[in-house]
Amino acid sequence: MNDTTIHPFSAGPHPGTPADWSDERARTALRRILDAAIHSAMPDRVLARYLPGRPKGRCVVVGAGKAAASMAAALERAWPDVEMSGCVVTRDGHAAPTQRIRVLEAAHPVPDARSVAAGRAMMAAVSGLGPDDLVIALISGGGSALLELPRPGVTLDDLRGINRALLHSGASIRDMNVVRRHLSAIKGGGLAMAARPAPVVTLAISDVPGDDLLTIASGPTVEDPTTPADARAILAHYGIALPEAARMVLEQDAAPTVLSPANRATLIATPLMALEAASRTARACGLTPLILGDALEGESRDAGTLMAGIALSARLHDLPVAGPAVLLSGGETTVSINPAGPAPGRGGRNTEFLLSMACTLQGTAGIWAIAADSDGIDGTEDAAGAIITPDTLARARAAGCDPRATLRAHDSYTLFRQTGDLVMTGPTLTNVNDIRAVLVL
Repeated sequence: MNDTTIHPFSAGPHPGTPADWSDERARTALRRILDAAIHSAMPDRVLARYLPGRPKGRCVVVGAGKAAASMAAALERAWPDVEMSGCVVTRDGHAAPTQRIRVLEAAHPVPDARSVAAGRAMMAAVSGLGPDDLVIALISGGGSALLELPRPGVTLDDLRGINRALLHSGASIRDMNVVRRHLSAIKGGGLAMAARPAPVVTLAISDVPGDDLLTIASGPTVEDPTTPADARAILAHYGIALPEAARMVLEQDAAPTVLSPANRATLIATPLMALEAASRTARACGLTPLILGDALEGESRDAGTLMAGIALSARLHDLPVAGPAVLLSGGETTVSINPAGPAPGRGGRNTEFLLSMACTLQGTAGIWAIAADSDGIDGTEDAAGAIITPDTLARARAAGCDPRATLRAHDSYTLFRQTGDLVMTGPTLTNVNDIRAVLVL
């Protein structure tokens, strides 16, 4: 089917379509649903209830991730009378004002020299502590790039090259972080090991499928049962060559990390919690919500095609839910870039998902969708994501865009900028991964 094909279900209203569901009302409902999901994961709303008892000794705070600064600010507000020190690192532009906890910034998604400086600062902050002291680790997605300390012999340039190769390979975040952990002295429990004998309480906001604490920011305070052989197998699977120093590190046997039983880790916000908040708001908007899952993975364009098929089934057959309804999902899709092909355009996994979905729907009436990264940044762009409507393709062509050619070029951001459908939130200071909502009448 090419872009000029008339979709057989695009003409005429669906029987029973509520007449009062205008384009404006659909867009407003989708944005309310997205905002509710993000708001539910804000540290000020959730962090205080998970705090441990106050320590007898010192309280040292460390942390990494896109939500680390806002988590630190929330901790300071929750414990105004507790003396605390330490530092956290977040992505450029994601800082929040704090009084007692220092906030550092570093690069994302590829580490830079500031990531290494942050790693050294945190290892120094937790050294020399005793059993009466307490370390609170504030961990959220994005921390793998922001917090780094290469193993001896491995350089920052080595890590940057491996990170870029993994990002372009389409590897899952889980696989990427296995490799990162075994090339780092701070990941995979390294930070908690340095804090011994002080207990470490980890408060984490999950952005990963399955809410695996070891995968969130590569688990700097979590025991790592994986081995260098696991990392080698992942690299071999994706055909990624290693610099010699990194190869030698992964050839060495390494004992698994074993941490104190006094340590504990708690998830304070997760993708499912965000989807449940989105579901409640959908009902308030007059829609029947259906959560399809919080851990959807795979290629963004394939996921877009699949979601279009589910939406069409709901539209035409009232399956798996009858409209007016909203299909909700979370997780993290991937965009694979062919290193031998032309340079990609601009776009992230959410805008690519949506453009693929729109190309499959071909203007079907009664279906709108929003997809956005809850941190406010879709990939490396300044948009969180975008919205598609029944007339997205028509408006794109009128603006001079060829939707399928744009999809092939991984240039979805450009198309949605032309149509005015980008979702701009700015940094939200939290991160529970992607939120997708498909409204079906």
